[in-house]
Amino acid sequence: MAIKLDRDNEARLLASLQRFCTEHFDEGIGSLKARLLLDFCLREIGPSIYNQAVLDAQEAMQQKIAEIDAQCYEPEFAYWQKK
Repeated sequence: MAIKLDRDNEARLLASLQRFCTEHFDEGIGSLKARLLLDFCLREIGPSIYNQAVLDAQEAMQQKIAEIDAQCYEPEFAYWQKK
């Protein structure tokens, strides 16, 4: 599954990459180099981050499902016990 960015996020990321290179490498990069770097990150690094996020979400959901019986439990045949 390819990671797709909307135009606004892509533009903000490209600007951020350009600023990062200027501030940390003392060398600015143009929009073409920034786009190539962003494309590399999305293709090479993005899937690992995405997959880990999916695993984290699955784990969180499994924990919630495991707790559902305790949170949604109602004792049976308790009518006469309440009186």
